[in-house]
Amino acid sequence: MGLSPHSVLLFDAISSAKRFVDIFISVYILLIFIYVLSSWVRLPYSPWLRRIQDFLRDVCEPYLRLFRRLLPSFGPLDLSPVVAVISLLILRTVIDTILNSV
Repeated sequence: MGLSPHSVLLFDAISSAKRFVDIFISVYILLIFIYVLSSWVRLPYSPWLRRIQDFLRDVCEPYLRLFRRLLPSFGPLDLSPVVAVISLLILRTVIDTILNSV
């Protein structure tokens, strides 16, 4: 028994959406990781490095700020990137489960 063209299109759309979500979340986790590492290391001044750091701050900081508001302060220890990455991994699992059930 073959698949109808409608179900093949639906399957292709779902697999494309899953792939997009997986890649998007993976890249965002990588950006958070690079942002955290760059905040630990003092880099020499360079216009290009400054632009990269500004980009990372503009992309990562609004998301991390959500978790900084919710988490209690632990002094100099900032756990918001850890909680943010874990929540992104949970979100990816939830979205994959929802898309697999369709």
